[in-house]
Amino acid sequence: MDYIEEGGSLNEFLEDFPTVTREHAIAVLELAKDSLINRASAA
Repeated sequence: MDYIEEGGSLNEFLEDFPTVTREHAIAVLELAKDSLINRASAA
């Protein structure tokens, strides 16, 4: 999250961390999105 927050793109992240697959990175971002949406809905 910090990487993207600082302006890095997903492609740059994947280049810098070759052991992370695009699918894994997207899954983590989707989980974070869902968590934020659920928190906003509960407030």
